Amino acid sequence: MSKAYVLRSFFGLTVALCVPVQGVFAQEGGAPTSTPAPAGGGGSTAGGVGNAGGGGNIGGGGLNNPGGNSTPGLGTSRIPQQQQPTQMPEMQRQIYISGKVLMDDGTPPPEQLVVERVCNGNPRPEGYTDSKGRFSFALGQNSAMMVDASVGSMGGDFGAGSQDRNSNRGGMGSMGGGGSRGVSERDLMGCEVRAVLAGFRSDVVNLSGRRSMDNPDVGVIILHRMAKVDGYTFSGTSAFAPKDAKKAYEKGREAAKKNKLPDAERELQKAVDLYPKYAVAWYELGLVHQQQKQLDDARKCYAESLKADSKYVNPYAQLARLAAADQNWEQTAEYSGKLLKLNPYFSPEVYFYGAVANLNLKNLDAAEEQAREGLKLDPKNRNPRMNQVLGVVLAQKQDFKGAAESMKSYLKLAPTAPDVDHVKRQLEEIERQLAPEAASTAKQPE
Repeated sequence: MSKAYVLRSFFGLTVALCVPVQGVFAQEGGAPTSTPAPAGGGGSTAGGVGNAGGGGNIGGGGLNNPGGNSTPGLGTSRIPQQQQPTQMPEMQRQIYISGKVLMDDGTPPPEQLVVERVCNGNPRPEGYTDSKGRFSFALGQNSAMMVDASVGSMGGDFGAGSQDRNSNRGGMGSMGGGGSRGVSERDLMGCEVRAVLAGFRSDVVNLSGRRSMDNPDVGVIILHRMAKVDGYTFSGTSAFAPKDAKKAYEKGREAAKKNKLPDAERELQKAVDLYPKYAVAWYELGLVHQQQKQLDDARKCYAESLKADSKYVNPYAQLARLAAADQNWEQTAEYSGKLLKLNPYFSPEVYFYGAVANLNLKNLDAAEEQAREGLKLDPKNRNPRMNQVLGVVLAQKQDFKGAAESMKSYLKLAPTAPDVDHVKRQLEEIERQLAPEAASTAKQPE
């Protein structure tokens, strides 16, 4: 029996990926494309984007909490009740910041954006810009955004857990100090503030040393267009929408945020009837249908959105998700590939889907490339499962050393994943293939 045959029979060529169709992709920097994904998850094969739990082969545990592992507690020594020290509550004053976000051509952003605080590499949402790009908020006080944010998940800035419906809101994780109690000057050490828009690099403002009595104005934050980006999470067609269509669109989005889906559907349908080229309205209408499990209608709306604006990337993400849920790997590869060609910075999750799809299609070079690019876009390994996918791909390509390294990385990053035993067996099989190679190398004369 050849090595290749052993590995094919052990790993299989079909990598199951169970995707909750109501979820959405999140963009790098924590900018989700829209609606909340389920908080739980599961299934015998895989969890999808937005799941907090789940289990299985390649996708188990969900992209937003791979392996469903929880953060281990630090543990404390037990102190008799009478010996416990009395702790005085920390006195804090709110620290406000305000400023403005502009595009690199001097214009306001095309839509409301998240402004996030990043502390030691961990982002969390703080507030939104208004229609002119202005923002003002007290740090750590936006409890509504913390409810919306995905905590932990592939890490702070990669969440797609519970989010609101704006195409650039939520999903940043609530790490880096603070909370609903606000933040102290000490909390801001190693922190900076930035805006979030996929395909753009944001200026950052250092928050270290900022005090409650300081001038809150942090100035202008510029968003710089990144190279190799031809598609965006906003659509230029929105600027030409008639007033009544815009009004219906906003009403529809507000209703969707409140989970009043029939009202949202009615208003968004009105918006696209008034203005058929309203790409973002078609997309939001598709999300409403998707939440109601009206998947054919959702697909039609996404197609209409792309017909109105082929460079508006959000619909590609949802179409890729729906295709992956159906295990239609050809379409998954097609939609994820088109999205990444237009905007390679959109989200590591898209690379994950593309890698899994191409693995199943036996396009191993493409699968390896997308897995590696996804890991580059996810330097904090917020999706450890990408390492497992890469390991399977490398094993199929007979690169057993690289495969073993990738599998070990996954086990190290997600030691409590529900599929850990399965992955350990995969690693054992890979190491069995390595053993003859190591023995052969050892026998070679120097």
